[in-house]
Amino acid sequence: MQKAPVPPDENARIEVLRALNILDTPPEERFDRLTRLARRAFNVPISTVTMVDSNRQWFKSCGGVDVRETPREISFCAHAILYDDLLVVENAAKDARFKDNPFVTEHPKIRFYAGCPLVVNGYRIGTVCVIDMKARTFTEEDRQLLRDLARLAEQELVLAETGP
Repeated sequence: MQKAPVPPDENARIEVLRALNILDTPPEERFDRLTRLARRAFNVPISTVTMVDSNRQWFKSCGGVDVRETPREISFCAHAILYDDLLVVENAAKDARFKDNPFVTEHPKIRFYAGCPLVVNGYRIGTVCVIDMKARTFTEEDRQLLRDLARLAEQELVLAETGP
C-alpha cells in the first residue's frame, strides 16, 4: 500500500479546512442529498462527502457506510486531493497504490473508486467520491457528473462558512 504523500501546501490547506468549522459537525440534509444523488446516478453502494484532515478522513456525509472517519494513511481520498481533477481507480485490486490496502483486501473489499477534489479558497480540502465493490469503467460523462456534484458540495461548504 502506498501512503499518499503530504501536499506541499498542507499547513495552509488544513487551516482552510478547519476555518470552515465543518469537522465533527452532525450530518446535514444538504450534504446527504448529494451522496444519495451520487449513489443513484452511478449505481454504487457507497458515496461520501469527505474532508481530509491531518490524520484522518472524516465524512460529512456517508451514504452506504456506518463509520464517520478512517485513518488518513489508508485513505483513497488522501490520494485524490493531490490531483487537480478526478482520481479514478477502475480496479483497486490491480492498482499498485491500493492493492494491499485493508479496504481492498478486507471489508468492504473496494474495487472501484472515483473521487473529485473539493476546492475551497484554492485548496483541495476533501472529495466527493463514489465507491463500488466491483471493478468498473468511468466514462467522460460520468466524470463530468462527479465534477458537477463536487462543485455543488463546494457551494454548500462556502454557504456553511458564510451563513445564509
